[in-house]
Amino acid sequence: MHPATGVPPARNGTGAGCDHSGVSRRADTVHFRHNQAILVAAIVAFIGALPLATARWWLLWVLLLPLALIVWSWRAGTDADARELRVRALVGQRRVPWERVAELTTDARGHGVVRLDDGELLVLPAVRAGDLPRLVSATGQQPTESAG
Repeated sequence: MHPATGVPPARNGTGAGCDHSGVSRRADTVHFRHNQAILVAAIVAFIGALPLATARWWLLWVLLLPLALIVWSWRAGTDADARELRVRALVGQRRVPWERVAELTTDARGHGVVRLDDGELLVLPAVRAGDLPRLVSATGQQPTESAG
């Protein structure tokens, strides 16, 4: 028991005694993001470029590349829920309703790819072949094996 509150501590990560009513995170959305090591490398590159960029005013543009990489690694990825698929890039996002998805597969390098009903192929950032069952489960359906 906690001496001040008299509440027993939570055990085994069950969250007993925790109030999650104020949490607004959507539990039904699946997020796929790139490895966070990219973000760490971009921050190191930004810090490493600071001496060069501050040596002369016209060298400040050197900071743009690591800065863009920081924003991309933080933002780029794929989000999926029962309604739609969201593909996020450096400066924008594309929303695709599941009704437009004709096929969910991988390319030769193992990246997740969506074929839309008009034949357009859309590569899903941060989605690998092993992530496809989790992506399909976000729709509320069960993954099926392809016969080929």
